[in-house]
Amino acid sequence: MLRFTFTQAGASNTGRFGKYTADVLFANDNLAAGKIDVAIDINSLDTGDKERDDTLKTPDLFDVKKFPQAKFVATKFVSTGAGRYDALGKLTIRNVTKDLKLPITFQTKAEQGKNVGYMTGRVTIKRLDYGVGQGDWKATDQVPDDVQVSFSLRLVPATT
Repeated sequence: MLRFTFTQAGASNTGRFGKYTADVLFANDNLAAGKIDVAIDINSLDTGDKERDDTLKTPDLFDVKKFPQAKFVATKFVSTGAGRYDALGKLTIRNVTKDLKLPITFQTKAEQGKNVGYMTGRVTIKRLDYGVGQGDWKATDQVPDDVQVSFSLRLVPATT
């Protein structure tokens, strides 16, 4: 699950990206070998309102025709205590790349006799830092700059 939460005209709204790939290599006993590589199909965004979704896809916001994909790539993890980590990497939206520290939680659960990993996280980004807001959408009186992004991944071992 990959969600985003934003405010529009004073009301909180939540959307999700239905299509993305996540390649995660993580072992809490070998953080140096860890990585995250996520590619998000921006055209798969869904806020439950077709008119709003169509607006979000326009050149003034995500510009999905020109920038159909966003990426997050992390190559360093830092333990912050008891199953919590910071994934240090770069987020690219609209061809703008910025450093991002993504706080995550990792835990394993036994499922059908196997350990399965679960990774969750949440971060607030500034949409205008990535150019999501051109023309009238640059104003922050109706749509603030802060957007919260959250995710929950069930990690399964790669098959060979």
